[in-house]
Amino acid sequence: MATGLLLSGTIAALLTSVLPAQQHQSSGGFEDPPPDKIVIKVATVNGSGCPQGTAAVAVSEDNTAFTVTYSDYLAQAGGDSAPTDFRKNCQLNLLVHVPQGFTYAVASADYRGFAALQPGAKGTQRASYYFQGSPNTEYRTHTFGGPYNDNWQATDSTDWAQLVWAPCGVQRNFNINTELRVSTGTSDPDEVSFMTMDSTDGDISTVYHLAWKECPES
Repeated sequence: MATGLLLSGTIAALLTSVLPAQQHQSSGGFEDPPPDKIVIKVATVNGSGCPQGTAAVAVSEDNTAFTVTYSDYLAQAGGDSAPTDFRKNCQLNLLVHVPQGFTYAVASADYRGFAALQPGAKGTQRASYYFQGSPNTEYRTHTFGGPYNDNWQATDSTDWAQLVWAPCGVQRNFNINTELRVSTGTSDPDEVSFMTMDSTDGDISTVYHLAWKECPES
């Protein structure tokens, strides 16, 4: 397990939407995103799936999503794999500065990667989310069975009523824990199975879609 690494500077650019703010919720319950800039900084990154310099964060121009890009996130089992290779994880601790008077929640997350699983092997992708100091932690798990040799995608979605919102008027870091596991299962133990959250020809991004609402007046 890698130790926490302090990443200095702003990884996400300060981005401003050109749309005016709306003071009503849409029929789906989602507040229109605020027009002012948001800033996301990576406070710490810790885990075997995201060694130093291999994870980056960027914010969309319309304030509706942010993207995490990994470049060295791979779990494998079988063959000459090391005993610890079957599980890789990454914990991102993010400082999210939002426009005054608004709060946010992660409404959905899109995960992508590549998997090569032998017949009988299994790959698992798991993620959890929580705000610093909050007892509410959301867990989502997706499994893939071999034979499998293709890109994979998994989406975590949360109903509006179940969203966990950042506290209003208090700076609380947002934590994202992700994990990849690969087990040989009934496959030939001499054959390697693996699962990545990156690709050989370029980085694969994980996209987190944000929901917004206005904070109650104090």
